[in-house]
Parts: sequence; C-alpha cells; structure tokens
Amino acid sequence: MRDISASRIGIGDRGSGIAQRSRIGRRSLGGGLAAALVLLATAAAEAHGVAGKDAVFLQGLQGTAIGPLMYLGAKHMVTGYDHLLFLVGVIFFLYRLRDVLLYVSLFTLGHSITLLGGVLGGIHANPYIIDAIIGFSVVYKAFENMDGFKRFLGVQPDTRLAVLVFGLFHGFGLATKLQEFALTPNGLVANIVSFNVGVELGQGLALAGILIALTYWRTRSGFLHYAFATNAVVMACGFLLIGYQLSGYFLAV
Repeated sequence: MRDISASRIGIGDRGSGIAQRSRIGRRSLGGGLAAALVLLATAAAEAHGVAGKDAVFLQGLQGTAIGPLMYLGAKHMVTGYDHLLFLVGVIFFLYRLRDVLLYVSLFTLGHSITLLGGVLGGIHANPYIIDAIIGFSVVYKAFENMDGFKRFLGVQPDTRLAVLVFGLFHGFGLATKLQEFALTPNGLVANIVSFNVGVELGQGLALAGILIALTYWRTRSGFLHYAFATNAVVMACGFLLIGYQLSGYFLAV
C-alpha cells in the first residue's frame, strides 16, 4: 500500500512540476514579448529618422536615382517600428486575407497621399507633433483591440476610416523625414515616387513576417489568453513614443 501511495505522490509531484513549468513558460513568453515590444518602441524613437550614409546620399543626390530611393523607402518602413506597431494592431484580429488586404490598402492609400503631397506639394508640419500623433495611432488601435471603446465609452468607431485617417499622418511622418533635406528638383517626382514604391515593398515584406508570426501564434492555445496583455504592451509602447516626441518638441522650442 505504501508503494502505491508513494507512486501516486510521485505522479502528483511530476504533474505539479509540469504545470508549474508550463505557467513559468507562459510568464516567460509574455515577459519576453513585452520586452521585445518595448525595445521596438525605443528603437523607433531613437532611429526613425534618416541618418548616416543615407542622409549623406540624399543630401548630395543629383538627378534620378530610382533603385537607391526604392531601397531607402523599403529600409525606412522595415525599420520604422512605429508604423509596424500600428500595423500589428490593425491586423491583430483580422483572420481573413481579404480583410487584411482591405485595411492595408486603406493604410497604403492614406500614407501615399500625404507622403507625395507633403514632399511634392511643399506641405510642412512640425515633425515632433506628427510623430506624436503616429504614437497616438498605436495607442488608439491597441485600445480598440482591447474593446476599450465599447467597454468604457459605449461606442464603436469606424475602424476602416480610422486606419485611413491615421495612414495620412503616417505618410506625413515619412514626408517630414525627407523634408529635412534640400532635395534637388531635378528628378524629384521620379525619386519620391520610387521612395513610395520602396515603402510599399518594405511594408509588404514586414507584413508577411508579422502575418506568419500571428498565424502561427493563433494556432496555440495561449493566443486569446495573451491577446489583451499584448495589446496593453503595444499601447504602452505608443505612450512611450508620444512622450518621447512631445519631449523633443518642448525641448526644441
């Protein structure tokens, strides 16, 4: 009888150990995800502009340079973590490819209008304020994913309109980065269009990676369990971006 009891105790201990390791693993996953998103937001705040060799290239650009501008556009989008955080929020609960394409197209339309209009039309705005609004778009989308509007305000805004409107600000953010340079009028239209095409290519590449990761995560049992917490971290990253940009604005005044 003592042997059987001991065996049961052993099985129970092993079961408890497995459950405990599983809980620890889930906490580690959640903590790692939170840390990664915070690092993304910090990198976005510090490295979002055009600098280094890219800045030197743009400053000395003469004539049409379609290939290099496409590369710079793609690079800016792939490393533009504020844009990527917003897109993560946009597609987080989109399961059908048709819906993903619709919302991404609205975002693309919005930021293409203001990117081209801002640079070619000479429309200027304070880059800190624009980037703060971009940070707010991250907060907005995460709050919506957390069902915040229905839960606290009793309303549900038009998600498609919101993506389009925020896309306008994201494109203006891209425009302010290019407006920092005295771009030559020679070949300007072709260069800016090429930059915009590169942005779309970079966006498509980044979205493919995000979709693959989300699709895999959705097959795991912990997706819905951590969905709220993940969007809370995304929201915190948005607030971090807002604070960073507003600090820059007031310090520059």
